[in-house]
Amino acid sequence: MRACFMGLGYIGLPTAIIAAKHGIDVVGVDINKNVVSSTNQGRLHIVEPGMEQLLKEVIASKKFKAYTEPQTCDAYFIVVPTPFKGNHEPDITYVESATKMVIPFLKKGDLFVIESTSPVGTTEKMTGIIFSQRPELQGNIYIAYCPERVLPGNVIYELENNDRVIGGIDAASTEKAKEFYKIFVKGNLHSTNSRTAEMCKLTENSSRDVQIAFANELSMICDKAGINVWELINLANKHPRVNILQPGCGVGGHCIAVDPYFITAEFPQEAKIIAKAREINNYKALWCAEKVKNSILEFELKNKRKPKVAMMGIAFKPNIDDLRESPAKAITFNVMHSCDNAEIMVVEPNVKSHDELPLTDYKKAYDNADIVVFLVNHKEFAELNYRKDVIVLDFCGTFKKI
Repeated sequence: MRACFMGLGYIGLPTAIIAAKHGIDVVGVDINKNVVSSTNQGRLHIVEPGMEQLLKEVIASKKFKAYTEPQTCDAYFIVVPTPFKGNHEPDITYVESATKMVIPFLKKGDLFVIESTSPVGTTEKMTGIIFSQRPELQGNIYIAYCPERVLPGNVIYELENNDRVIGGIDAASTEKAKEFYKIFVKGNLHSTNSRTAEMCKLTENSSRDVQIAFANELSMICDKAGINVWELINLANKHPRVNILQPGCGVGGHCIAVDPYFITAEFPQEAKIIAKAREINNYKALWCAEKVKNSILEFELKNKRKPKVAMMGIAFKPNIDDLRESPAKAITFNVMHSCDNAEIMVVEPNVKSHDELPLTDYKKAYDNADIVVFLVNHKEFAELNYRKDVIVLDFCGTFKKI
């Protein structure tokens, strides 16, 4: 078995490494030459615990090698981004481009799988493109959709242990894809069709977005009512059938903050709750930014000087380096561009440098700040002692009980 993974990003690269670890000969493909070079040197270009050691092992064993172009294989996996265009309309041009790159390499008996989060019907559309260019392959290759289900920071465990949903364009394609995933997935493999599998991925993340929106809305209500939202949620969750999530400064990443739009763009009249949840979670970031700016203004008026402000965390979630769709980063940019009357210190312990945001050590920033804004609940921040001599805006629950 030789497998080709198109796209060596946050999902494609770890999946390729895990597949190689389980004995599959893996070809990794990325158009970024720097990614290909660093990967072949055993250097991970993303932050994921334990993954770089596995990369070194599969490179050394010659089970994995990266290229800038596809190679002849038995199975092809499309794991590229699906960004937006226009007004949050999904853009599948990367999926289409990657598909067209592998079409010349496809042969009878091959497996073609899309893992990229996609609008309903994308797998069928790519199937049409493949058969229009290679009509002799119709009925002779297997095509399926299998969305990833991993949590950044715990990818190794989740790639191997989570259940997977696999939807083929026909029953034979579903079974062929299941045969491949059985090689490294210990979880259950659930069979369906490609459209249901595509919708399943969007549904999972839309559900989580709605639940987070409830927590974020509750946090804004509690702020106005003078109630500690962290205590409130803890007490409410004592009910045997209540499980409210923790609020934050918004929702980020390339899943929960993105996938609901794939539904609302295609079903705008039907997806009312999903659309409202997106609106609430986007608004929460603006609400947080306004709270910070008001605190800066109040400090300046009271103390007759510019405050030093520590913006604690710019990743989209705790303990990772991923800044995609990060509300914390958006809030930081908003405050920096709006407040000439403050010295802003930006903290992100998981990122070494940033082109637009000069970074400060988290302890130095915390110790020297007049206003501390907790945006992401990184593990490093748990070491900090609560300072009563500064203004603390805790949007992520670093100091829940205070």
